Amino acid sequence: MKRLLIAGMLACAALAGSAAFGADNRFSFGYIAHPFGDALTDESGLKDSLAAAGQANLAFVVIGGIKSGIEPCSDELYEQRRSMLNQSRHGLVVSVSESDWSDCRYRDGRPAALERLHRIRELYFADDFSLGASRIPLTRQSANPKFRDYAENSRWEIGGIMFATINLPANNNRYLDAAGRNSEFEDRLVANHDWLQRVVMHAKRKQYAGIVFFCDGDPLYAGKEDGVKRDGFRETRRQIITLAASYPGKILIIHNQPANGDKHKPHKSPTIRWKGNLGDLAVASDWTMLLVTPSRPSVFTVASGKDAGATDRK
Repeated sequence: MKRLLIAGMLACAALAGSAAFGADNRFSFGYIAHPFGDALTDESGLKDSLAAAGQANLAFVVIGGIKSGIEPCSDELYEQRRSMLNQSRHGLVVSVSESDWSDCRYRDGRPAALERLHRIRELYFADDFSLGASRIPLTRQSANPKFRDYAENSRWEIGGIMFATINLPANNNRYLDAAGRNSEFEDRLVANHDWLQRVVMHAKRKQYAGIVFFCDGDPLYAGKEDGVKRDGFRETRRQIITLAASYPGKILIIHNQPANGDKHKPHKSPTIRWKGNLGDLAVASDWTMLLVTPSRPSVFTVASGKDAGATDRK
């Protein structure tokens, strides 16, 4: 019975997404960035992005976090937001952000990050499917007994392209300067290293034209931030660069941070910045549609309707 149920869901997902494909196997997907609004309970930005994405012809949507930094880290909000996201017309995959868990605190000021991340895993990543009307089958890192806690890291394959989420919070990858307090960072660093390796290896074995990673922080940005003693993305950045050097296709990193780490400049239309076969796309607000054409050398382009394109990364 379970096999029949899964087979039926896979067939429904395939039928739901088939309309998003063009004659030459082109397809599109959407990315909804973070944050969602300025007021404490303002969901208008998120609702507008979900509605706009719902009108587009997309294979799926990824959302870069479930809440803004000034919203509460409560079960009530987590559950309410999940219900909203689950109404998406398209299959919707959650890529967790810093404000979802890493910045959370109890009322007495103590860090609540690990407990909140555990709760998000229970609510959002309990099975092997996305949210939304057309549920996309996912492979989670938690399927590996060695990394059974890391259900937020997931991958899926569409049209000869590999897609994957990876938990890289924007607050310096949650590296804590205080001595002896980085067990979460260190454990996640090991898990993410294994995840990156396996995703790229799987895509290479299947000869896929490209890979897209979704994350909160920008692992490719090597600039030094104020007050940061140690670059929390250092190991991950080196690994991504090494993996890209041996991968024959394109690798694109989509994240929530402003380009070049400059949080003071106004947001511009998202633009893919390439360095060789490794691309960086900062989507710091609103939502963006990307076109995927596996048969073309560029593979990924930002939809012209969003007034964006692709340039070389310096």
